[in-house]
Amino acid sequence: MLGSASIELECASSVPPLPEDMARRVAIVGAGVSGLASVKCCLEEGLEPTCFERSHDLGGLWRFTEHVEEGRASLYKSVVSNSSKEMSCYSDFPFPEDYPNYVPNSQFLEYLKMYANRFNLLKCIQFKTKVCSITKCPDFPVSGQWEVVTLCEGKHESAIFDAVMVCTGFLTNPYLPLDSFPGINAFKGQYFHSRQYKHPDIFKDKRVLVVGMGNSGTDIAVEASHLAKKVFLSTTGGAWVVSRVFDSGYPWDMVVTTRFQNLLRNSLPTPVVTWLMARKMDSRFSHANYGLIPKDRTQLKEFVLNDELPGRIITGKVLIRPSIKEVKENSVIFNNTPKEEPIDIIVFATGYTFAFPFLDESVVKVEDGQASLYKYIFPAHLQKPTLAVIGLIKPLGSMIPTGETQARWAVRVLKGVNKLPPPSVMIEEVNARKENKPSWFGLCYCKALQTDYIPYIDELLTYINAKPNLFSLLLTDPRLALTVFFGPCSPYQFRLTGPGKWEGARNAIMTQWDRTLKVTKSRIVQESPSPFESLLKLFSFLALLIAVFLIFL
Repeated sequence: MLGSASIELECASSVPPLPEDMARRVAIVGAGVSGLASVKCCLEEGLEPTCFERSHDLGGLWRFTEHVEEGRASLYKSVVSNSSKEMSCYSDFPFPEDYPNYVPNSQFLEYLKMYANRFNLLKCIQFKTKVCSITKCPDFPVSGQWEVVTLCEGKHESAIFDAVMVCTGFLTNPYLPLDSFPGINAFKGQYFHSRQYKHPDIFKDKRVLVVGMGNSGTDIAVEASHLAKKVFLSTTGGAWVVSRVFDSGYPWDMVVTTRFQNLLRNSLPTPVVTWLMARKMDSRFSHANYGLIPKDRTQLKEFVLNDELPGRIITGKVLIRPSIKEVKENSVIFNNTPKEEPIDIIVFATGYTFAFPFLDESVVKVEDGQASLYKYIFPAHLQKPTLAVIGLIKPLGSMIPTGETQARWAVRVLKGVNKLPPPSVMIEEVNARKENKPSWFGLCYCKALQTDYIPYIDELLTYINAKPNLFSLLLTDPRLALTVFFGPCSPYQFRLTGPGKWEGARNAIMTQWDRTLKVTKSRIVQESPSPFESLLKLFSFLALLIAVFLIFL
């Protein structure tokens, strides 16, 4: 049996024979995390993928460059993953065990290159190739085929594909609503969107205002506070701030993202869940006392993952302010605060919009920050389900396993193994999701692209018969069943059974905490056992048995 020191990687499945009437050639747009997963899934199912990547290398968002590249997500030098390595890896390819629990962008890129090399994906990628247009072939109602026009080294080429997978993400088009900031045109200082930000040196001895309290805005404000003369962080709605270092020093998502906690949350009325979550968020510090508490606490806004912000606020290095009332030549006036604050630089961390410039609106239309996609993947109205959008979703969990699971199901639909419901049924579900009516149980999400991670993944796994059966596991492998249910819902669970089953999945699950702790236990410490430790373990075991009895029986 393999120890925690290594996880052996094996091919997930053998390639089945291809039916005559299925998609064979698949065009994939983008070689980021979702594009790489899509290439691998196509190869596993015996399809012929061609991935078009407009830049010279893979990695998408995770490849840092000193300059912003058109059509590609941009990140700053200090970006570290918000999801821990055990929760954000591909489901059959763990991160190297010596990687930190939260991975810097340079190491994340190396991991993606390892993944591409391990599964021989590079042979399918055409770099420096821009997709100009994707249009239906004249016989689309019969063939479902697409014409893809690309541009490489000044030369246009056209090719016919049986299916298309769009993996371009949603962080390429900056949203900069300057009309919402009266007087901005008179401002004599410097202002730019957070997409342009790379290093904190530009803030040295400056008075800085960051507008927007998402993850990027908060990161930039904290970084600027180490060099700037003064830093303001302006927020309209506030946010819950979570540290990567959670209970007992464990990664936050390994503690929070469990099947047990998810079931418990979704079984409680929304007001109760909201109250419990607020209590937990305030256990580290009072958000109200720090001017951060969300204005709307009934609908869940994205958490802000930042370890330093409370410390920067309490030492006066970052000053929280409300929304902007007016911008003047060299200063800003905030709402409800009559004092003018001198400002040299304004950073607009106001988010992104997304679009598909190579697709006609009749194929995928973007309205109000969302597209009419069945299960966030398939255009609901197409006569033939031969186009899939991968990664256009904001789950309360990691994007890599989400996009990978989407690709696993989508490829089997493109192949013809899985079928979609009639268009009328899909359109009805898409419209219902757009209305975003509260269910009155569990968390209530404020944005259309947000979704509950575990139920969504489980739904897709059900379609491909790959969802782990806890009842069966409890009978055949009770230790694994308890770990799957009460432990972190790590991506390895998605490879325990069904198509794409990975023989190393069980071992990866049972050793995930070993890999997590190995990189932090860099000094051997002798721990003295508590006299009550055995008694506590006994009571914990009894409570666990009672919980299992109530849930499974």
